[in-house]
Amino acid sequence: MRNTPKFILGAGAVALMMGSLAFAPTASAGGEMPSKKDCEAATDKITKGGCVATDRKKGNCMACHTFAGLEKTRLQAGNVAPPLVAMKARFPDRAKLRKQVWDATSNNKGSVMPPFGRHKILSEKEIDLVVDWLQTL
Repeated sequence: MRNTPKFILGAGAVALMMGSLAFAPTASAGGEMPSKKDCEAATDKITKGGCVATDRKKGNCMACHTFAGLEKTRLQAGNVAPPLVAMKARFPDRAKLRKQVWDATSNNKGSVMPPFGRHKILSEKEIDLVVDWLQTL
């Protein structure tokens, strides 16, 4: 006869576990592209930033960049700009990363990246959210 461990959960333990799932935060977009479902229920700034960055009418970052999570979608990543990886290591100074998103031509006059802040494509709050998300990549 085999000695296998037996785990029995009482009804109270199961109810407690199921109840805790109801209060779990929405899936974070940290480190990858958020899903449409994540964006609809977003309450945290990281997910909201990922939603702005991947909104085709807003950031549309995937038009030029590749980053984690795109492989799970039917979207094709762009390849005309650097991949968005190790962003915190590449931009340890958050202000410098924010400046890059606000107007990339301030660092590189030949940049084709849209000046999201200078041209008011994104609001100041949206830029801050995108930068928060970028730092998780």
